[in-house]
Amino acid sequence: MFDLDKWSEIYASLTKHKLRTFLTCFGVYWGIFMLVVMLGASKGFENGVKSTLDVAPNAVFVWSQKTSIAYKGLRVGRSIRFKNDDIEAIKNEVPEIEAIAPRNNLGAEFSVERKNKNASYNVFGDYPEVQKVEPIHILEGRFINNKDIIERRKVAVVGETVEKEMFKNDEKALGDYIKIKGVYFKIIGIFRATGSPQDVAEKGKTIYMPHSTMQVTFNQGQDVYWFGILPKKDVRASIVEQKVKEILARRHSVSPEDLKAFGSANVQEEFEKAQNLFDGIAMISWFVSIGSILAGIIGVSNIMLITVKERTKEIGVRKALGATPNSIVSLIIQEAVFITLLAGYMGLLVGVGLIEGINQLLIMTGADQGGFFAHPEVNTSVAIAALTVLVVAGAIAGLIPALKAANVNPVVALKDE
Repeated sequence: MFDLDKWSEIYASLTKHKLRTFLTCFGVYWGIFMLVVMLGASKGFENGVKSTLDVAPNAVFVWSQKTSIAYKGLRVGRSIRFKNDDIEAIKNEVPEIEAIAPRNNLGAEFSVERKNKNASYNVFGDYPEVQKVEPIHILEGRFINNKDIIERRKVAVVGETVEKEMFKNDEKALGDYIKIKGVYFKIIGIFRATGSPQDVAEKGKTIYMPHSTMQVTFNQGQDVYWFGILPKKDVRASIVEQKVKEILARRHSVSPEDLKAFGSANVQEEFEKAQNLFDGIAMISWFVSIGSILAGIIGVSNIMLITVKERTKEIGVRKALGATPNSIVSLIIQEAVFITLLAGYMGLLVGVGLIEGINQLLIMTGADQGGFFAHPEVNTSVAIAALTVLVVAGAIAGLIPALKAANVNPVVALKDE
């Protein structure tokens, strides 16, 4: 039930010492403000670093090298060549795999022609699944599909840099042709890569064609140069990496102890190192902010003790007129909760507003694209939980002064000067 008299007393108490009230509120305000800003900034840093990834954060890459151990009568230094049959073997024997993307290429940057223009680009032979391992954004047309693989179609998906360099502004690349090593390929799609600005620029100089088409057209036989693999959710990449290597070692007569026959890269391990850094930054943010909040709460408790001391005679009069200890306790706690709630809410409001303002500024300037700081944000549930804990802490902070006020002896209080 709303008690106007009680709230009038609280207002009078707070406005009587404006500077003291302001400094008390500021301590609480600063704590919640710092928590919101630091958590938002750490999330912005995390989002920025993640946005620079040009591959899935749990991807695994495996490629062949040369053996370093003689095995089953086979010599040391033997070159390993993966085959198309390895694709199905891996799919069948490693159920933890979400997607496997075999890849071939035409060596280093390869010369591509169109009319009187000639330039060097990376040319890859891929499966549709490569988009799960190395995400790209299709700007026009489409990516390679399974029908392209089965029918060995001479089609290509080109990066936006290829389009800009090989076609004039008034020319349409989609549906036109480019020539690679004397063979014409129809452009069916134009893409933009993901990752840092450097990655986007570099991968913009890439051309994708069906894996089967590259093998047949450029006499690569059944060879597969390397595999990009995406484990299923909640499956560690290291498990998939180990299983794939064991299968390939068995199929290509490689010693189980030969650590040099296959090269591999586990993106998840590197990503987790970065994630540990993000978690550490978040922990530091919590530590610093909680320290500031505790300092504010202690300030509230101290101020309430001073308030009780100043109002000793008033409290004595109340008790002499029949005020119950519970009413005295509720008055003091209500004042403490009001201070923490008001200051905490203002800190939350200003902190969230600042974070959102920075986010909008980054979007307007384009600095959120591929930078190391992007889309700072604060988890709403975390912010509300922090404010709730703050209010509870405010109530606890007012409890000791409230109990002291409730135990005031009316006779002694009326004699207090």
